[in-house]
This record gives sequence, structure tokens and C-alpha cells, in this order.
Amino acid sequence: MPDFTLHGGAAPLLVSLPHDGTALPAAIAARASASGKRVPDTDWHVGKLYAFARELGASVITPHWSRYVADLNRDPEGHKLYPGRAETALVPITTFAGEAIYASGDEPDEKEIALRKAMYWQPWHDALAGELARLRRQHPRVVLWDGHSIKSRVPMFFDGQLPDFNLGTANGASCSPSLQAALTQVLVEHAAGGSEAYSHIVNGRFKGGYITRHYGRPEAGVEAVQLELAQYTYMDEDSFEYLPERAAPVQAVIRVLLETCLAHATGTALSA
Repeated sequence: MPDFTLHGGAAPLLVSLPHDGTALPAAIAARASASGKRVPDTDWHVGKLYAFARELGASVITPHWSRYVADLNRDPEGHKLYPGRAETALVPITTFAGEAIYASGDEPDEKEIALRKAMYWQPWHDALAGELARLRRQHPRVVLWDGHSIKSRVPMFFDGQLPDFNLGTANGASCSPSLQAALTQVLVEHAAGGSEAYSHIVNGRFKGGYITRHYGRPEAGVEAVQLELAQYTYMDEDSFEYLPERAAPVQAVIRVLLETCLAHATGTALSA
């Protein structure tokens, strides 16, 4: 089984889904607690939500392994994304609910963490960087879209309920002002109106993780955006069941967001 799947498209858009994986290698699964084996902090079903991206000509990269093996959206040197606030590490030892992933004393040590970084984290990022470079050779501007989801209530990270659509651009550093404005307008027009009313925020609690911040270089022709979705908008948060009827309108909004990225990257107007 490959560690990840990379579909190479022709359009100037790369969709990254770094927390879509659910598998644990046998040696890690054997040590994991019951909570760890359940991998509750997966970005459940984002692969289904973004399945249409290939139709748009986008490249798509998705992992096989769970974020509990190695979190692909964390700094490899352990630098904090949000200093002063709770967050999980490159190799997590607790779930978002504070439950231990390993028995006491059996947590990965520094040697194991370094090995996992080399075996699982680095190859993914080599592939992601390589695909961005390939697309940049073909297009003057490329958009990297980092797709995520999380339970709508996670006291470890934020108070109360998370907005439905959480757009992150590292406070505007990872993409151009024009792209951020265009995506924000989509959320205003499509997420907050019509028969489905979704709440949204730009650069709120989630401003973009390592992938968005590291690869987003608008001055070099690569713009990066993260979308964090509240999971109740498309699934049952307790059973992890995907709910197609609930997901369909969410997927429609995501499609317009990605079409907006393509229109921006190609310099074409998005048709009404």
C-alpha cells in the first residue's frame, strides 16, 4: 500500500488533504489505545467532499496513514503554529479530547519521532513540493488548496462552536489580497444565503497550518489557502457517518471556491 496517492492534473490547482488518512501501521496500531485505534481526529470524508476536484483538472494529494502516525500539517522542527495556544505535535500522543494514544511510558521517543518524520512526513512533502514545481513550470501562477475538517466543538482548541467555513491565509501572507477577497465574497454570497445558510470567518481560530504557511509564496507564483470545515455540516460527528444529503450543498460551495481559485490563477472571469 503506498503511503499516499498523488493525482497529477493539468490545471494550476493542487488540492492537499493531509488529514484524510485513517490507517495505522501494524506496529503502531498494536501499541495504540482504544481511542488511538479509532483515530477520531481524522478529517473524515474530505476525500469524498473533494472528489470532484479532478473534474476541474486539479492535482490531488491524499495520505494513506492517519495523522497519528505523523501529522503532515505540522512544522518538522516542532515550531508552534499558534504560540500560547493548545495544539498537537508532529507525532501526537493525545487525541483532541485529551485521551492518551499510547499507554503511559510507551509514547514515541525522539528517535522514533525522527524515524517517522523521515518515513512518512518527508516523502509526502517531497511529493507535494515536486507537484507544485511541476505545475509552476506550466503555469505562471498556481493555487495550493489545503482541505481540512474538524468537530464543531473542540474545547482543547476553541470555545463554543466553530463557524461552518473557516478560511485561512496566514493573515493574508500566503495568498494575494485579490484571491482572499474573491474567496471571501464567495462565502458571503454562497455560504450565508439561499436555502442553506452557513457561517464563515476568514483568519479566525484557524489561519492555516504548516502547509499553507510554508508553501504559500504569492511573490513566487504559489498562493496557498486553507479551508477548515465544521464537520457537522456534512456528517454525523459522533458516528463519523457521511451524510450525502447534508454534504451536497457544502460540496457545492467548495466547488465554487475552487473554481474561483482557478479563475484567479488563469486570469479569467468566473461566469455567473
